[in-house]
Amino acid sequence: MYNMFLYLLALAALFCVYRWYKERKTVPNKSDKYVYITGCDTGFGNQLAKHLDQQGFRVIAACFTEKGEDALRKSATDRLVTLHLDVTKSESIAKAAELIKDRVGEKGLWGLVNNAGVSVPSGPCDWLTVDDYRQMLDVNLLGVIAVTLSVLPLIKKARGRVVNVASVFGRISPFGGPYSVSKYGVEAFNDSLRRNMMPFGVKVLCIEPGFFKTSVTDIDILLKNVQQLWDKMPQEVKDDYGSSYVQKVSVLMKKMMGQLPDSDLMKVVSCMEHAVSAVHPRTRYSPGWDAKFFWLPLSYMPTVISDYLLLKDSISPEKAVV
Repeated sequence: MYNMFLYLLALAALFCVYRWYKERKTVPNKSDKYVYITGCDTGFGNQLAKHLDQQGFRVIAACFTEKGEDALRKSATDRLVTLHLDVTKSESIAKAAELIKDRVGEKGLWGLVNNAGVSVPSGPCDWLTVDDYRQMLDVNLLGVIAVTLSVLPLIKKARGRVVNVASVFGRISPFGGPYSVSKYGVEAFNDSLRRNMMPFGVKVLCIEPGFFKTSVTDIDILLKNVQQLWDKMPQEVKDDYGSSYVQKVSVLMKKMMGQLPDSDLMKVVSCMEHAVSAVHPRTRYSPGWDAKFFWLPLSYMPTVISDYLLLKDSISPEKAVV
């Protein structure tokens, strides 16, 4: 038994060395490769745009605001270009795609990183309307699909790759609302696109981050969202939860968001860079210790166990029956 254990340990070590050696090789001629990144105003997209620019790629950074464009141009080389993009507007997506087509020419588009996303409105399902769901799905899911389809012929021409930023909450849904719904959708789109594009030599990769300090986890934005949802809620639903529910949830959220989010965005950016630049990228990346050692393992556990662990420290509504 002991010898068998050593044999398995040696095989695991050999596999890790082989994978490290295989994955360290990067694509040549980076200065000839165009990479289109959405959501570059702040956070992961902003950091990735600057990082790939430093690596020599020709970055096309899409921002939602003029302020984001101006700040990014000032902190990058002349290779990097910015453009305005609203992923919820088909005209904006089409205009951006046309500009990119003119810029990349016959080379095609090497990479697309679908990074744009929002985290609100978010709350218990019975606090929300279908319009709340639609608002987030338009950005986090339909925006990803629309942007991808708009430039997919250019990516096929370059035999490039699509990098979709989902979330570990596309693997397990610990809270209500449309966020996990949208990220489960991104996972499904990613999987189907990956299989559809294999015959054309296009790689499709998925990033599934845990909690990181970005606008998605900004406690002020999240608390404001909770209060806004509560204020417009029917009195009948408020009575179910009780007048002190929002205050209790706010305390819990402040505690969680003070402990969970990782401030090292490069853990995610490095995965994105590898997905864009490696000759042999991974199919999935799960940056963040919480993603690797809690959320993903929890997603594979029996439902009764995951439900218990996710609910045991939650705030119970006033009229809860269990």
